Amino acid sequence: MSKLVNPLKKHKEFLLYAFFGILTTLVNIVSYYLLYNMLFIKNVPAVIISWALSVAFAFFTNKLFVFESRSFKLSIVLRESATFFSARLFTGVLDIIIMYIAVDLLLLDSLFWKIVSNVIVVILNYILSKIWIFKKQ
Repeated sequence: MSKLVNPLKKHKEFLLYAFFGILTTLVNIVSYYLLYNMLFIKNVPAVIISWALSVAFAFFTNKLFVFESRSFKLSIVLRESATFFSARLFTGVLDIIIMYIAVDLLLLDSLFWKIVSNVIVVILNYILSKIWIFKKQ
């Protein structure tokens, strides 16, 4: 049993990030699908709205559960939220560019490219969160 528990403890942060990353990706993809395919909102606005919903979800789950930043001291929350949203803005713009090129210019499958784009974004978001946003003091 300890052979199973030790690797889980060792990789707890990454496993939690992966778990909440999957949930964040589902928030992003499902909201995009509903906005684009059911409510017929144009591609780029649907990407922006789904991005905003998933970023809000990701901030709280990453802060509290993944990187265990439990401080609610105003200066810390402001720094974390500013860096988090700055990083996510960067990867959000990357998501928009990928989706615009794939869907609007090349007329490729929107759901497939939303998944591809999310894989790229999730990897970059983990790296930025780990080394910049929620770094241990």
